[in-house]
Amino acid sequence: MTATQQAHPAAAAAEPPTRQAGLGWLYLIGGAIGLVASFALTVEKITKLGNPSYIPSCSMNPIVSCGTVMDSTQAALFGFPNPLIGLFAFPVMITAGVVLLAGFAAPRWFWIGLQLGTTLGVVFVHWLIVQSLYDIGALCPYCMVVWAVVIPMFWYTTLHALRGGHLGGGASAGAALSRFHSLVLVVWYLAIVVMVLQAFWSFWTSLF
Repeated sequence: MTATQQAHPAAAAAEPPTRQAGLGWLYLIGGAIGLVASFALTVEKITKLGNPSYIPSCSMNPIVSCGTVMDSTQAALFGFPNPLIGLFAFPVMITAGVVLLAGFAAPRWFWIGLQLGTTLGVVFVHWLIVQSLYDIGALCPYCMVVWAVVIPMFWYTTLHALRGGHLGGGASAGAALSRFHSLVLVVWYLAIVVMVLQAFWSFWTSLF
């Protein structure tokens, strides 16, 4: 460790430029995908409000059915359609990705804000997963796209925050978890796939 790093501990914990660029691309691409899915859901919802008999383009069968999900109370948890949250949240992630790719030296508050936002996002996503599988009984393809992008955003933001000491310590834990970052993500996705298969097993098996 250099004298400069000893004088400024935060410098020693700084992420390599390539790692920050990786986060930037994740936020930019993931945010864009999430925004498109949220926009598509919003358009479908508006169309359905204007024509209650309208069948959304993402309603393919009794299980893969955006319409069923849209009609549920869970689809408007805060009194307005859930996709509107994505229309506001994903542009923030896209902006964060752009500034990181531009070389912005983000301060601690920036990472704490992203950590808070992605944590709320991943908790909300998993609540929706449980509701879709065990209460609503239907899957929304566009919603699943949002699930797929929010999870890695949360995971890699958390790893970065831990490694950088932005969460008040835990750098060693962040470094240890980083060695298995891909494995954790794969297991996470597989767990959701297994839940989906189990919840609708009778339907899936009826297709063969």
